[in-house]
Amino acid sequence: MGRLDAFDIGAKKLTVQTEFFVRPVWRVETKVYLAGALKKVYTEDLSATPEGDLQRIVDTFHQTKMDEIVSGLRRLRQ
Repeated sequence: MGRLDAFDIGAKKLTVQTEFFVRPVWRVETKVYLAGALKKVYTEDLSATPEGDLQRIVDTFHQTKMDEIVSGLRRLRQ
């Protein structure tokens, strides 16, 4: 369960990868790569999340991080 998006930022590729992990506890991690180098990792504990809500939570977490990154890039351009 997860999501992957990639964008061209100038001559470099920005990749945002969100994955769900079950061990040691349920958690979601979003990793941000620029030109293949890991730049940032965001983690959220999902151990108290009902199983039926997991995909929605993973999608929401990923989209929130994507929106934050895009907003930050737009501010840098101005």
